[in-house]
Amino acid sequence: MTPKLQDLAQALGVSTATVSNALSGKGRMSADLKTRIRDAATRMGYAPSPSARALRTGRSGVIGLVLPDIANPLFPALAQAIEAEAQARGMGVLIADSRGEPAAQDDALHRLVRQGADALVLVPRRGTLVPDLAVPVAVIDAASNPASRINADHVGGGRLVMQHLLEAGHSDILIVGQSRTSRVQADRVAGMIDALPSAAVHWLDDGPLPAPAALRATALACTSDLIALPLLTRLAAAGLRLPQDMAVTGFDNHAFAALVAPGLTTVAQDLPAIAQGALDALEAGLNGQPAIAPRTVPMYLIPRGSTQTTNRRDQ
Repeated sequence: MTPKLQDLAQALGVSTATVSNALSGKGRMSADLKTRIRDAATRMGYAPSPSARALRTGRSGVIGLVLPDIANPLFPALAQAIEAEAQARGMGVLIADSRGEPAAQDDALHRLVRQGADALVLVPRRGTLVPDLAVPVAVIDAASNPASRINADHVGGGRLVMQHLLEAGHSDILIVGQSRTSRVQADRVAGMIDALPSAAVHWLDDGPLPAPAALRATALACTSDLIALPLLTRLAAAGLRLPQDMAVTGFDNHAFAALVAPGLTTVAQDLPAIAQGALDALEAGLNGQPAIAPRTVPMYLIPRGSTQTTNRRDQ
């Protein structure tokens, strides 16, 4: 039997109003109590009645999520994190893919509002602006975008990966980026150069990477796993030992990063924290609370076999 709000309140020894406020984001209470109530709701299988909530609040209990490219493995993982956070708050998620097209992005945003979404989460296509909408919007983007409500610290992630390579004994490091027009990649490159000002940068939209034999580097620091993973295959096919002859790093911890041999060292985004920040921003807007200040979430390094693990200066 599905538990009711009263059952959850009785099990926790709190009022039904406290449980309701914790699940809806209303009212003031400690973060520990809110977490305890939400964890208990998940554990007991509590789910608020959508029809009852709609009658009480005038809301659908659904948010919209617009992504720039669902084919990119990062975005399904982000969608999963947002859906899990929304579910913990008793909300559903409608997902749209803008396919990297500004017109399609605007159309998706307006369509989700027409379909009854109470609020929206947007991962924008680079260079686009958010149109005026009648619902709260949380933007997840690069740290350099002042419109963002929540984002990963891409600059800090760049520093992390470069420091990792420097500690492994590398000094001749080539940064490989896909597009110089991407704010995310520009931030990652900025962090890398901050840690190693002498590092060279090659943008693939300026031309393909030279043949492995022509690379004057002992490590390739890539701005995405989508760049790094094909490079692992290309370098191995050229007869280079990885990581002894060439180290490679990526970004975003795509699913295949841990499955290739050697595994790809990468920098990961804290997707659950980003999802929580986005939903906090939406709930503040829905409840008429002051806007939450933009948050930047630290990234973290996942070292694997594609980077040098011993100090090259000792070899």
